[in-house]
Amino acid sequence: MEPFLTPPLYPILLVDMLVGGIRPHLYCLPILKAEIHRAALLEAATSGSPKFFLGTDSAPHPTGMKETSCGCAGIYSAHAAIEFYTQIFDTAGKIEFLEDFTSSFGADHYGLPRTTETITLEQTSWTVPWTYEFGEQTVTPLKAGEEIHWKIVGLEYP
Repeated sequence: MEPFLTPPLYPILLVDMLVGGIRPHLYCLPILKAEIHRAALLEAATSGSPKFFLGTDSAPHPTGMKETSCGCAGIYSAHAAIEFYTQIFDTAGKIEFLEDFTSSFGADHYGLPRTTETITLEQTSWTVPWTYEFGEQTVTPLKAGEEIHWKIVGLEYP
């Protein structure tokens, strides 16, 4: 079997978690130590190679479980995974590789049929909510309170 990688949605550096105080909602494993590692991961992910494909590994731990002396590793990213990946590919100037990365390469790797469903994205800004309801608790999402520059505006199921 060919080697493959599902890169973390938002490669986070150790320093990202510590700037301005400890930011437990950015605690996710593995922790990248240097910008050179993040740059290499982003270059690979946006390269257009079928060895790299979408894998969100979203981990919605309740806010209270993250904000403890021994918080859980993992970030909640499912609320805007496609928008985040789109922003990453757009920033890298590699938007033409986004569809294969998100929809084709993983299916091909696992020998599954490619999806016929489509989504429509629009370059429009919106702010990620500070929290989402999570049963009787809340979960703090990745990029809480921050502006995102892409948004899903349509879904089509043939």
